[in-house]
Order: sequence, then structure tokens, then C-alpha cells
Amino acid sequence: MFVIVGWILALGCIFGVYVVHGGNISVILHALPFEMITIFGAATGAFLANNQMKVVKASIRGLAACFKGSKFSKARYMELLALMYDILQKARKEGLMSIEKDVEEPHNSPLFQKYPAVGNDHHVTEFITDYLRMMVSGNLNAHEIESLMDNEIDTHHAEEHAAVAAIARLAGGLPAFGIVAAVLGVVNTMGSVGQPPAVLGGMIGSALVGTFLGILLAYGFVEPLGGLLEQKVEDAGKELQCIKTTLL
Repeated sequence: MFVIVGWILALGCIFGVYVVHGGNISVILHALPFEMITIFGAATGAFLANNQMKVVKASIRGLAACFKGSKFSKARYMELLALMYDILQKARKEGLMSIEKDVEEPHNSPLFQKYPAVGNDHHVTEFITDYLRMMVSGNLNAHEIESLMDNEIDTHHAEEHAAVAAIARLAGGLPAFGIVAAVLGVVNTMGSVGQPPAVLGGMIGSALVGTFLGILLAYGFVEPLGGLLEQKVEDAGKELQCIKTTLL
């Protein structure tokens, strides 16, 4: 919701001031479709060439998630802490072996199903049960389990940040593709140098729209989405840190 509000505010201020100062919006609207195809087409091609398919898919999923509210609410954290409390209370009262069935079949466990927001999250459930299983087996001490947890959290963090880095590179390349579109427009204008000044002025104005669009798309749209996705990745990492601290 705030993403859309932010974009409306940004576009309203940019184009509103342009029109109020006497700018001819028809020049931008006339050039917009051609410049957008040039810039977006080139940027999309470069994005696909620069990233593995798993990163492309993760980026698409991440961008879609940017338009949804954060799932990491106070209520979710309360559910997580309540789940951990119930599991550890059962282990304390009945022994570690009493939670073996809950660990092996979390989808059938009353403990996990009591808290659906967390219990139905595959990644979180897997993280909890993997390390509870190690605690039940008793093959590793706390320091060894902590080291494994840190490695898994770091790996998850790096994988999620691959999409963030890909979007950041895309944002960095958009101004350059805007310049490419502008240069092509200038080349086209130079090929029509015999036209009247009014026609040449319109062609030059259309060419400069490419530079304008490249910068606007980069810093007004793509980079903010990358920043928002990075915040969501950090939120996911904090949840795993919470589980780690509780279990240790």
C-alpha cells in the first residue's frame, strides 16, 4: 500500500511541477511508449543475461512480496515464542524423547498446529525441527549446534540477498539504458537535420525523454523496491536468530 502511495506522491510532484511551469506533457506522452520499450527491453535482456534462473525467479517472487504487507508482525512473533515455550516445557517435564514425534511429524503435531502462522511456514518449521532433532539425538553439544545454526542462517541470508543484489544492479543499469535510448534519438534527429526547427526541437525533446525515464525508473521505482526487499530479507533473518537464541 505504502509503495503505491509513495509512487503516486513522487509522480505527482515531478509531473505536476513540470506542467505548472509550462511544460508540454504531450512531448513526454508521445515518446513514452518507444522509450519504455527500448529501456525496459534492454534492461530485461541484461538482467536475464546477468543472473542465474534461480536468482531471476527469486527476484520475481521478492518483487511480488514487496506489494504485500510484512508477515513478521508482533502477533507472529508471539506465536513463535509461544510455540517454542510449549515445546521446551514439554521437553522439560516429560524429557527430550517426548518431543520426538512432534519433531518427526510437525504437520501432525498438536504443538505445531496450535500455532498455524508459524507451524504452516515450511522453512521455519524445518529450521526448528532440524535442530530439535539434533538435541533429541544428543550427538552434538551446544557449541556445535550453534555453529551449524550460524552457517545455515548465513547461507540463507546470502541466498536471499542474491535477489536484492540483482535488483540493485538492475537499478544501476537503467540510467545507462536511458542514455542509450537518448543517443539513438539524437542519431535519429541528426538524420533529419533538414527539417524545420520546430520539428527538430520536438525530436530532440523526445530523445531526452529516454535519459529522464532511465533515471526516474532507476531511483524512483526499482531501487526503492530493492531496498524494501532487503528489509524483508533482514526481517526473515531476525526470526531465525530468535529461534536460535531460544533453543540454545
